[in-house]
This record gives sequence, C-alpha cells and structure tokens, in this order.
Amino acid sequence: MPKDFKHILILSEKYSKMDVETILGYLDPSDAARDRAYQYFEQIKGSEDGWKLSINMLSTINGEQEQVKFFCFQVILHYIKTKYAYADTEHQQIIREFVKHWIQTQSTVTQPDGALIQNKASQIICAVFLMDYPSRWPTFFDDLLQTLNMGITSTRIYLRILLSINSEVADREVSRNQKEFGIFTFIKDTMRETCITKLVDSWHHILVTYQNINTDLVCLCLEVIGAYIAWIEINLIANDRFVQIFITFLSIPLLREATCDCIAQIISKGMDPLGKVNLVESYAVILNQAGVLYFTGSPDDEDFMVKLSTLVNTMGTAILNSWTRLHKVKDTSGMLIVANAIHDKVDLLLKFLNNDDDEVSQAVVEFTREYLQFLKNKANAGAYDVADSANVETILYIVINKYKYDPTTNFPCQGEDEAFFLEYRKSLKVLFDNLAMLDQDRVFSRTKNVITSTLNQWKNLSFRDVEVAITFMYLLGEVIPNCQGNATGNASDKKAEMNEMLHLLITSGVSRQGHVAVILQFFETVVRFEKFFSQEPQHIPEILAAFLDERGLRSSDPHVRSRSSYLFSRFVKCLKSHMSNYTEGILKELQDLLVLQFPVNGVSPSLVTPDDQLYLYETAAILIVLSNCEPGTKQAILKSLLLPVAEKFEVLLQKLPVTTDEHQRCEIAKCMHHAIAVTSRTSKAFSNQQTMKSNGCVEVYLQALEVFLGALNLPYEQATLQSAVRQYLHRMVVCLESEVLPFFPIATKQLLKSSDIRSIQEFIPLINQIISKFKKDVVPFVQEIFMPFVTAIFNALSTPIDENDQPAQNERQLLQRSYFLFISVIVSNNITEVMSTQSLQNLEQVLLTVIQGAVEFPDPVAQKTCFSILKKMVELWGGSNGGLTGFVDFMYNNIVPACFMAPLKETFDLNDAQTILALSESALCLKTVLDKRGAEFVTYLKSSYLPTLHISPEKIEEYCQALGSDSKAFKNYLKFFFQNAKT
Repeated sequence: MPKDFKHILILSEKYSKMDVETILGYLDPSDAARDRAYQYFEQIKGSEDGWKLSINMLSTINGEQEQVKFFCFQVILHYIKTKYAYADTEHQQIIREFVKHWIQTQSTVTQPDGALIQNKASQIICAVFLMDYPSRWPTFFDDLLQTLNMGITSTRIYLRILLSINSEVADREVSRNQKEFGIFTFIKDTMRETCITKLVDSWHHILVTYQNINTDLVCLCLEVIGAYIAWIEINLIANDRFVQIFITFLSIPLLREATCDCIAQIISKGMDPLGKVNLVESYAVILNQAGVLYFTGSPDDEDFMVKLSTLVNTMGTAILNSWTRLHKVKDTSGMLIVANAIHDKVDLLLKFLNNDDDEVSQAVVEFTREYLQFLKNKANAGAYDVADSANVETILYIVINKYKYDPTTNFPCQGEDEAFFLEYRKSLKVLFDNLAMLDQDRVFSRTKNVITSTLNQWKNLSFRDVEVAITFMYLLGEVIPNCQGNATGNASDKKAEMNEMLHLLITSGVSRQGHVAVILQFFETVVRFEKFFSQEPQHIPEILAAFLDERGLRSSDPHVRSRSSYLFSRFVKCLKSHMSNYTEGILKELQDLLVLQFPVNGVSPSLVTPDDQLYLYETAAILIVLSNCEPGTKQAILKSLLLPVAEKFEVLLQKLPVTTDEHQRCEIAKCMHHAIAVTSRTSKAFSNQQTMKSNGCVEVYLQALEVFLGALNLPYEQATLQSAVRQYLHRMVVCLESEVLPFFPIATKQLLKSSDIRSIQEFIPLINQIISKFKKDVVPFVQEIFMPFVTAIFNALSTPIDENDQPAQNERQLLQRSYFLFISVIVSNNITEVMSTQSLQNLEQVLLTVIQGAVEFPDPVAQKTCFSILKKMVELWGGSNGGLTGFVDFMYNNIVPACFMAPLKETFDLNDAQTILALSESALCLKTVLDKRGAEFVTYLKSSYLPTLHISPEKIEEYCQALGSDSKAFKNYLKFFFQNAKT
C-alpha cells in the first residue's frame, strides 16, 4: 500500500472518515473483509465524485494490486455509462485525457497491467468512443493510431480496443433496438468513410512487423481482421498483400491456426452467390500454394487439423449456400459454375470426414450434410449420376467406420472424450438419415452387407465391429419406412430382408459376445423390432432368457442391469398378448430381484436400483393381470407379490419413530417411499379393459392403502412420506371407484396438517382429480374441507417472503394459480353447492379473491382462469330465475368492473399471447352477462358504469353495439378498445 494512499482517499471529504484499509479487503481471503471492501466500493460508485477518486487511485497504486485497479475501472465505467453523456465539457475532457494517459503509461512502465485490466480499460475506452465518436471526438482513431509507435503493449491495447468496439457496434449475436441500430450504423458508415483504410494499413503493419517478434500479437491482429471483415469492404483484405502474408503464416506453427480462423471469417462474409464462390476459389488456390489443404500432419498437429477442417467446412457450406440461392432464382448458368466448384471440393470433404481424429471429422459434418442435400436436389432434377452414387457409398462407409467406438473407450467411467464421441455419433446418425433419404436402395443394400458379414463372423471380430453392425440394424429400422409390419412392393422386400437380419441376430449367438456395448445394443435392437416377434414368436424365449440371465438383469455391469430393466418392461408390454405361457417362469426368475433391500452403509445389496425395481414390479403386475388365470388366482398371485412389500413397510413404520440418527431416519423414509412407489407402479397394469374390479384385485390395493396411511401420522420425514402417499392416492383415483372414497377424509386431514406453500400446492392436483372423477359423490367431503383448505391456502399466501427470493416468489405464483384452478374445478364440475352452502361472509371472501386474481395479479394464466370462473358463476347464478342471493349485485359491482379494470392495468400486455387469451375470456364473461340480463345490462353500461370511466357517449354506443355482435367480433373489438384507452 503506497504511503500517500490515505491522502488520495481524503481528496473526497465524504470518504475522509472511512476506514481506508477496507479497500485491502479485496485482497484479504476472508469473506467478511471482502464484503466490507465491496460495500466500500459500491459507496464510491454511487457518490458524485467517486469516478475522480478512482482516477486518482489508478494514478498512484502499484501494478500488483490488480483487484483494486479492477474495481476502480468498474467505478469509472459505471460513471461513463450512467452520467458521462450528460456531463459538462470539463468532466468529459478529464475522462478522455485519462484514457490517453493510461495508454501512454502502459507503454512506458516495466510491468504493464494484465489482460484482465487491459480488457476492462478497453471497455471504458469503447464506452467513451460510442458516446463521443464522431461528433465530440472526431480524431479518436487518429489519436489511437499514434499510440502504435509506443511498442508491443500499446499495440496490444489498440487491438483490444478495436475488438471491444466491434463487439458493441457489429456483433450480430446481440439484439439491438431501433435507436441503437441507427447509432451503430452511423458509426460504421463514418468509419468506412474516414478511417477504415488507415486501420487496415495498421493491421498489415502489425502483421509484418511482429510476425517474428510476437506471435500472440499477430494472432490478436488476425482476430481483429476476422471480426471487422463482416462489415468492411472485402477488397481491403482479399488482396495480394494480405494473401502473401497468409501464405507465409500458414507455414508457421504458432500462426497457422489463427490464420485459418481469419480466412474462415473472410469467406463467411455476406456476398452475392457468384462473388462468394469466386472468393472461396481464390482462397482455395492460396491454401493449395501454402500446401495445407492436403496436409496430413502428426499427432502434434491435431489442433491445426481441426482448424483446417473447420475452414474446409466453411468453404464447402459457402459454395453450397450459393448454389441454393441461385437455385431459388433459377440461375442455371450460375448453378453450373457453382456445381463445378462443389464437385472440386468433394475429395477434401471425404478426406477430412474420414480423418482418424473425430474432432477433425466432426468439423466437416455440416458440409457433408449440405452436400447430401445438394445431391438430393440433383436427384429430384434427374441429374443424380454414377459419380454421385459412388460418393454416397463412400460417405456411407466412412459413417459406418467412424461410428465405431475407440478401443480405449472407458465404458464404466465415461468422461469428456466419451461424451464428445456420443455427440459425434448423433451427428453421424443425421448423415446416415440423409444418406438413406437420398439413395435408400443403395444404403439399405450396403448396410445389410456390413451387418450380415459381421454377424456371420462375430467371434473373430472386435466388439467395436459387432456393436456397430447391430447399431446400424437398429438405425435401418429408423430410416427405412415400413420395413416391419404390413408392407407392400419394395418395402415388402426390405421387410423380408430385415427379418432375415433379425433372425441372424438372434440365432448367431452374438448376445453372448460379452462386451457391455454389444449386449446393450442387442437389447435396444430387439425391443425396437418388437413386431418381428409378433410374427415370429418362436424367438421370444431366447430374448426372455437373455434379459433374465447374466446378459441382462444379472449382468455384472450396473448400467446393463438398469437399462435391461427398462427394456425388458417395454418388451413385455409390446408383446403382452404372447406372454401368458411365460408368466410363471418370468415371475419365478424375478422373485429375488423384487425383494426390497434396506441399504447397508448407504449401499443397497440388491442387484437392481430402486428405479429399476419400479419397472420390474410393473412388468410383474402386467404379466399377472394379462395371464389366463381366474380373478381369484390373479388376486392371490398379486397379493403374494405385494404382501412382502406391505410387511416391509410396517416394519419400517415401527422402526422410524425409535430411530435417533437423522441419516438413518432419512434412509428408512426413502425405503418406505419406495415400498409405496412400487405398489403404486403395479397399478399401471390395469386399464379400462382390465380393471382392478374385473380382476378381483380391489381388496389388495385398499389393504395396502390402509397400511400406507399410517405413515401420515409420523412427525418425521413428512415431505418424503406424504409425497409417496399422494402419488398412491392419485393412482387409486384412476383405478378404483367409490371403494376409495372413505379414505379421502382420513388422508386429507393428515396431508393438510402442514400449511407450507409446497405441501398445499402438491395437494391441490389430488383434490382436483377427486372432484373431476367423482363429482356429486364427493360434495359432502369437499364441503367439509372447503373453508379449512381455502384458509390454509390464504395463510400460506400471506406468509411474508423476501421480494428478492425468486424461487419463493415462483412458488407463491404457482400456489395462486393452483388455488384458482381448484375453484375452477369446483365450478366446471357443477358442484357449486360446495361454495353456495358456505356462510355469506366466507363465500364473499372467496368470490373477492377471484376478482382480485382477475384484476390485481400480473399473471395472465391465473387471470384467464379467474375470468373463466366468473363466467361460469354468471351462467349459474346470474339469471333472473333464481340463483344465489345477492349475486346479481355482486356481478354488477365486481365482475363487470373487473372485465374493464384488468385490461386497463399497465401490466396487462395486449401484445402477449397469454394475456390475449385472458382478454378473450373476459369478453366471454361479458357476453354471458348480456345473455343472462339482456337489455338491463346494456342500460346499466350506458347509464351507470361506462360514464364513470369518462368514455364519450359515441364510444359507449360503439362499445354496446360491439357487445351485441358475435363473440369473435367482440373479442377483436375489445383489443382495439383497450389499446386506444391505454394510449
């Protein structure tokens, strides 16, 4: 810390009494010290003269205190962005002089600021530039160019400033409003007219001067050229003097990658199609002269090969895009020129696509895909020839070969390399799909040859070859339509050939190859072609055996076991009509896998995970339900499946309250949750055709429900246990009828003990489901819980939360939506007696919350629901023949005003699609009032309500006429009406 640092701080009297040492808190590792420093700097930032103080600090503190410097620059940047544009001339001049002084200082000190500070300073200089150029600082670039003779540091700063300027005025990734777009366009036009030529000359000078002195600086300059080429004249760069430099750089290892990037940016510049092709061809000549296009390299050249491949991809896609543009305007002569350029690049495409390095290959995938689209257009025009077909076949074999795993792939512990390869495979699959669409017969024939040849000799091949053969059998099923199921003609032939391949897959014994990748792809493929087994059921036993033995569910690899659980479930579901003969054997094989195991030291001794068991329990239940047994036998088998689960649950239910260790208690609760979950999952075996009642299984699930409800009495792990019970109740509502009704009051009482937002939010879908299914049958139950439930919701919504706590705010909004949906479900299922039988005070309170939701909450989803509720209430109670006492007055005093007040709110965005839906619902609400009250309502609007909104008599008449039109016309009118009202 310099001795005069304290003196500098007290230049501003406001800070003279502060502990200046807090500034060093930014260098102190403790959080408290950092917080103090941060608060201190925030105060400086907000002060009138904080920017001056920061400039003074920067002129005195040493180069090692980078964090302090960084924050000083932040303060200055904040001032420039918020106050500089309106500052007096003197203050603006201070900032400009500071900028010039800083650049000069960096060029003279022995230890200039690091990249972090230089980038921050560049942002400041750029911010000043945007406000001052060209009106207040017309000599900005001349002043900047003069710093180049100060050496490497000033040159680096110059280039960083140019990059910052470009990112502000020309970055296409950043959205601009119309005003910004106009300002930045003016800046670019002015630069093009006044200084771009000087800047380009400076770039050339930097490239030539520093190519043998500082390659980092040259690379930065190439980055600048690549950035600016998008909006400057192409001939300023695409000329002989730069071409010669690029040729030289392509032979210098430290410069060739940046040169490739720069050339790619030049080629990417927007141009007319033929101009773009000429540009690409000229650079192809350059690259050939430099001897790089057919460069093979060594492992040390991997990064350059990727850059080179990316450049080839840019060249290829640029030519193909030019052809597409010419094709759209039917420029046949131009298309012919471009087509020749495309064909000249195919060898390059194949070379890089087939490179041993997957990253190099990946870089030209886009070019390959666009080339295949080009060939597809040729085929549609009848111009697809033998040479094109040969190229397609070559690409196909490259795709198949590149699809193979690397021999060193680590399957148990996949890292970044494996993740990249899987993504790369996805892009190869896209190419395969395109190949198949282009030349289906050839692709099918050649792929089939690879598959059959591999499967016939799989014992002599590596797992890579075997896995890829099975994978492409799977992919053929994806890309060749109607290759299974009913097919005719050519598709029928392919179906027969596909069946031959599947027969070979099953009978060859390849499922015993042993590698995890092979067995996983085997299972994926047989499940993909489940229709084959419907036609050839004699193969089902072999597949079932594979799933059930050490190849599948008993594999030594946990990933294989897990995936097998899911695929086995799918296989059984798809072929359930063929499974009755195997039910007993399968259930016997699954028996030990269905045992619920309590974790020991956090690890389950079971072969399968809890999630896998869910699939297995569902599969077991499907087999039982679809068996040929009598209902009584099905009940007995199902009970034998689920009784051990319930018994395990009861043991844990007794164990949980006496367990003192929190971690152990959590594990017990998880196991109890899983017991409920597997029981719940078995209910998915039932359907509208195979109901619980018709299968004699109602009692099994009701008995389980009685046991599970005991968990709700425990004061421990409530979130975990309540979640499981709720899900079970959801399933019982789906699968059972009135038998389940007596359990709802018991469950509801316990589930609503907690009044926190989340627990209430999660209960509402259940009560809505109950109402929607049982309707009038649950009126007494819903009447009883209605006000306690609504009160619990009100209490949860009124709990104070931090306005900056976004997750809590989101939870509150979801609960509000759910509350209105609850009211909507009551109204739409015609059980409004639930509400009408409440006390008038309670009913009015509920109705007013709906009005509040329609008007006050800036949530169009909730508003739409509220207007829908109000519309339904008007339908039920708004007529002249009876209804709810006092409702008509409520309708005129609250509902009708709500239909006006909500759209007039500033937060009611008439350009938002969801908000327009809410407006439409309010329109239907008003139309319903008109339908129920007729001329009385129109008179009320004309004489009583609309005049209070200060609407002219002519507009009132216009509004009432629109109200009398059809609903669609009235909705359209309302949008126009409120848009005018809000301007």
